[in-house]
Amino acid sequence: MNIKFYNTLSRKKEIFNPIKPGEVSMYTCGPTVYSRSHIGNFRTFLFEDILKRVFLIVGYKVRHIMNITDVDDKMIKKANDENKTLTEISLKYTAEFIEDAAILKILPADELPLATDNIQEMISMITALIKNGNAYLTENGSVFFSIESYKDYGKLAHLDLKGLKQTDRVAADEYTKDHPQDFALWKAWKEEDGDVSWDSPWGKGRPGWHMECSAMSTKYLGNHFDIHCGGVDNIFPHHENEIAQSCAALNSEFVNLWMHSEHLIMADEKMSKSLGNIKTIPELLADGYTAESLRFALISSHYRSKLAFSHIKLEEAKKSVHRINELFQKLNKKVDVGNSLPDEYEEFIEILCDDLNTPKALGVLFNYVRKLNHKIDNDILSKNEATMGLSFLIKADEILSLLIKQTDIPDKIAQLVAKRESARKEKNWKLSDHLREEIKQKGWKVEDLPEGTKCYPL
Repeated sequence: MNIKFYNTLSRKKEIFNPIKPGEVSMYTCGPTVYSRSHIGNFRTFLFEDILKRVFLIVGYKVRHIMNITDVDDKMIKKANDENKTLTEISLKYTAEFIEDAAILKILPADELPLATDNIQEMISMITALIKNGNAYLTENGSVFFSIESYKDYGKLAHLDLKGLKQTDRVAADEYTKDHPQDFALWKAWKEEDGDVSWDSPWGKGRPGWHMECSAMSTKYLGNHFDIHCGGVDNIFPHHENEIAQSCAALNSEFVNLWMHSEHLIMADEKMSKSLGNIKTIPELLADGYTAESLRFALISSHYRSKLAFSHIKLEEAKKSVHRINELFQKLNKKVDVGNSLPDEYEEFIEILCDDLNTPKALGVLFNYVRKLNHKIDNDILSKNEATMGLSFLIKADEILSLLIKQTDIPDKIAQLVAKRESARKEKNWKLSDHLREEIKQKGWKVEDLPEGTKCYPL
């Protein structure tokens, strides 16, 4: 089966041809750990999770690296503002990111390298760039990349440097697309950096953000690897600068396929900390939404389309997740999982292998859910159809991860279910009914089955 993805570099879909047959080398830009990651960040992390799961289900071996940026301008400011060390800030928000990713059932990367553990690799790459004539040292001990020295600069973001105003250089990690500038590879120490610095051949300082990913991706995946992912906001300047410095330093092709997810927006605006309209995973869970409903909401739009995020969308996601789990419970009562799968499963996989078209794949799944529910309601579902249906839901869940296990139920709901079980054993039907209603009001449904009580979201 051919797998096709949209390549930001070429601006078209391309058949995926791995460098090593049967293997995928993939690097994804991880969080900058100066605050808790929000739902907009997780839109990108979840797109990457679906990508990885599709590769796995069709038989590829995946080597996945995701970096943790634990030193940059924002982190130093955060540490100064809170009178804490960089390490204290990093440990807190890294732990929160790992916790939130696990809640959302995101498969962990094979490695989560820290920028601060790879400073020497960055210094080596900068040294090579100076030697090759692509970088220069300033009077204060900073090192900058010369974009004029790299003829392909701008190829990812499709910049026409002749038609744009170029300025001398910029020390900040981010800057406007209309003013491409020489960018910092190494930043000389300044007073506000405090004790955040490392020794280098050019004096005390720290690496630029762009250099971090070049050093870590190539250290763990080699100078030439298959896929690099991130959000569209990474295209310029971050990924553009990564390409320039990596190719210039290593004389390598660097990355074959660049994939980027679009923004998550609220009220027609980009979600951002500055606008104050962000939501974290714990906040959304506290609002009564499950990890599965969050996953569904985030994959219900194509990764290259803007995702309008709202409570209405989350309520729709909750209902959709309920429908899938309700059918799963019905089938699970009737039959055991088998080896045969319906034709719809192959269609489902083929759609996902065409640039991760999750909305269309979900359409196939829900058409199938409707068909089986119709047969169940009319008592015309054969045992073979039920077995194939159960198998389809389980296989699809290897990618979507929307089936709810009893262990996924929030503690407060689980406590109410246990309390209701005790009431039923004591034949206190009034209390049992009251607790059932309370559980329902909190967005969950309980079913009393021969094999025990089951609970899943409404």
